[in-house]
Amino acid sequence: MKIAAAQLHCVPGDVVANARQVASLAEQARAQDAELVVFPELALTGYELEAVRRDPGLWLSADDPRLDVVRASGIATVVNCAVATSGPRPAVGTLVFGADGELVTTYGKQHLYEQEQDVFSAGDRDGRFELGGLRFSLATCYDNHFPELTARAAADDCQVHLASSLYGTGSGVEERAAVYPGIARDAHLYVVLANHVGRAGEWTGCGRAALWAPGGALVAEGDDRTTTVVIGEVSTEGLSRGSSRSGRG
Repeated sequence: MKIAAAQLHCVPGDVVANARQVASLAEQARAQDAELVVFPELALTGYELEAVRRDPGLWLSADDPRLDVVRASGIATVVNCAVATSGPRPAVGTLVFGADGELVTTYGKQHLYEQEQDVFSAGDRDGRFELGGLRFSLATCYDNHFPELTARAAADDCQVHLASSLYGTGSGVEERAAVYPGIARDAHLYVVLANHVGRAGEWTGCGRAALWAPGGALVAEGDDRTTTVVIGEVSTEGLSRGSSRSGRG
């Protein structure tokens, strides 16, 4: 299976514009024969915590009509956004849609990072789904700093770990370079990382969306500035080197 990891520069607080950008990148991934594409943390608003706190109109549900363009892209999508909950705060939620646009599963970020704790509710269960004969686990950014989460994925027979994240320039570059190949090595999983480029809240995304094979070998990687999808092949029997393609925001 070919899988795409996206990196993009979000429009702050504009769900409609970001959904269109997500759909455009999804269509690019599909054109390169990818069957699944993963997007960064809070891809539909940007990492705009104060805006999300102030405006419940930025909180989405799986059937929100603003997501119609994403659901119509014809490829399975893993889209992270502020997801409405039954409580007073949203979750940092991942919505997984099949190629037919139907909801496959949802996941709420379990380990909220610092200032996120004042804006969001934490999730309380692991994210799992199956597609094309492969079993996937889900995590969001800071989740991936907790080895017990990825160890549970490996113990639960997952083969591919999908990470919707935000890592910025500066220390984020070193964290990204250590955490994700480390998961691939230690949990023996394929790891797919989606990241931001350009301004993302108080940070500047460092890009380099990537895929690693079990053991930690790099399969494919983007640059540090371009809105793009990065394609790699995932298989229980082997892998092939990936490619990247630039997209328009």
